[in-house]
Amino acid sequence: MDTLSFKTISANKATVTKEWVVVDATDQVLGRLASKVAKLLRGKYKPNFTPHVDCGDNVIIINADKIKLTGKKMTDHVYLSYSGYPGGQKSKTPADILAKKGGYEKLIRRVVKGMLPKTKLASHIIMNLHIYEGAEHTHEAQMPKSIDINLLK
Repeated sequence: MDTLSFKTISANKATVTKEWVVVDATDQVLGRLASKVAKLLRGKYKPNFTPHVDCGDNVIIINADKIKLTGKKMTDHVYLSYSGYPGGQKSKTPADILAKKGGYEKLIRRVVKGMLPKTKLASHIIMNLHIYEGAEHTHEAQMPKSIDINLLK
């Protein structure tokens, strides 16, 4: 029996293969879309996943303005932020965020970032996320492949 075949391979920055992926957000529920995108960004769907390395793909989300929120989350869900000063706690609902320019991008980025680990690696991973409100994106040179987000677990 050859015991050399049982060695655990740990990926590093040089051995990681990153791809470009396009995800269509048309009629997708925000939380379910964000959890799958967070897994793609992290690299959890790859066989050589390593927790301390950015081994995920670059994800492009198109049609971000066509996402859905179920129930009364548009008005009842509250996102809190704290400035660090007394009385510096601010609250926003998804309706407040979407009312401003670029709101869909800010909302999706905030939800996906909340599903990433709270480490320095998350700040590098979130830079691999590109969100567009329309059907066009500016990353054609990278030859991204389109995937169906509903087929991922």
